Amino acid sequence: MLAAAYVKAGQPEAGKQLIDKLPMQIKPYQELAYSYGSDLRDKAIMLETLLLLNDRTKAFELVKEISEAMSNSNYWMSTQTLAWCLKSVGAYAGGEKGDLKFTYTYNGKEVNANTALTMAQVNLPMEGAKGGNLKITSESKGTLFVRLISEGVPARGAEEDGEKNLSINVTYASSSGIPVDPTVLEQGTEFVATVTVTNPGMRGIYKNLALNQIFPSGWEINNLRLTGDEGSGITGDIATYQDIRDDRVYTYFDLNANQRKTFKVLLTASYAGSYYLPAVSCEAMYDNSVYARKKGKVVDVVKKVVQ
Repeated sequence: MLAAAYVKAGQPEAGKQLIDKLPMQIKPYQELAYSYGSDLRDKAIMLETLLLLNDRTKAFELVKEISEAMSNSNYWMSTQTLAWCLKSVGAYAGGEKGDLKFTYTYNGKEVNANTALTMAQVNLPMEGAKGGNLKITSESKGTLFVRLISEGVPARGAEEDGEKNLSINVTYASSSGIPVDPTVLEQGTEFVATVTVTNPGMRGIYKNLALNQIFPSGWEINNLRLTGDEGSGITGDIATYQDIRDDRVYTYFDLNANQRKTFKVLLTASYAGSYYLPAVSCEAMYDNSVYARKKGKVVDVVKKVVQ
């Protein structure tokens, strides 16, 4: 970045001398806080500097590495890394001459596409698609980079428990601590959802963890902030920040090695009917290798039986 500063200050030779003998490889790392840096983010910064120095030969080698990482569905990027990669690769692509032209064949149908822009996006229908039936041929003068993105939401009841470098436990009990079964609750029942998140300590302190709790529409959240009862002990440990909405609670916090924190939400089973309780999940906001979740389930709120 210092070399880039020299270039922008009108001293490109000074900038070139700074990086002339520096290695292009960076030891893999991932920061969860502060600068939110990563080795790939740093390569994107290097790429931008090389472009300022008009060294497109060295820059192309970094473009290939960054493009490969961006095309890898198993390679997760933080917003910091993704922004730098898009910015630097976009700057490289902006220097390519000529229109973007390509032909793609999908489900047996061939389509010719072209644009004067440096990027084109094509939506492909998933229904009836078979694996391995997409073919792309570049007709551009420059280099064409292709990224295939697929995404979706698990069907109701199709979630699974999972955890990696983090553990989570979810329980339900009455206000007095007696365990209750959330799958069948009598209308008007007041109860507490308790989530305990534990850092096993294998990777040190975790910064910026996010706990996501979405509740069925038949349950109501009793917001203790509105009643002034936050000191009642029902809320558990203190979070860095907690966002309480009509149907969900987002809790943000840090967790030291071998530490556990417990968070509680007071609820009322208000409306009779059958509902779905979505999965409860906790994850590091800037590292997808730290997460834990408990799958969802169908819950019923039944009318109170009058004796």
